[in-house]
Amino acid sequence: MATELLLVRHAPSTPAGKLYGRTDASADTGCSATFAALRRQIGDVDACLCSPAKRCQQTAAALWSGQLRTQLDERLWEQDFGEWDGLPYGEVPDVGVMKPEELAKHRPPSGESFEDVCARVQPALLDAASEWHGKRVAMVAHAGVVRAAIALALGSPAAALSFEVRTLSLTHMRVLVGGAFSIGCTNWTPA
Repeated sequence: MATELLLVRHAPSTPAGKLYGRTDASADTGCSATFAALRRQIGDVDACLCSPAKRCQQTAAALWSGQLRTQLDERLWEQDFGEWDGLPYGEVPDVGVMKPEELAKHRPPSGESFEDVCARVQPALLDAASEWHGKRVAMVAHAGVVRAAIALALGSPAAALSFEVRTLSLTHMRVLVGGAFSIGCTNWTPA
């Protein structure tokens, strides 16, 4: 029996327009209709794992209104953008054109590469699949975490960087017997 991982990217960060990795920004949880539609799409879950980031915890609380206890997992933090973290997008240095493999290895000053993120996040995904075998597990986290899950399914961090991950989107994956990952959908958002 497959384990289902329902990965939710947090609600939009406030204030908007900045590169948030480890900066602990708040989330805009004001649109109750959007949260209700996403909650219906997710359906019942057996567990909820969450990044310790405030924006993720606020998103989980808005989705389940305190009816589902969330377990925090430090491994689900967003990529550490080092010296670039918290900068307005217009002030983030342009790294130029890179091949996907180079981009996956690139580290901002004092930060993590996407390959580093995959090395940190993927064991958390495998642990969740093992602990909650055959169950449905929601994970409220960040775009980098969702891409790390996609990288695990594709076997390629570089390929996963091509995926857009919108705020308040759902990526549905199954972990099959033997540990293979199947991607059901990516980037589903309420209409």
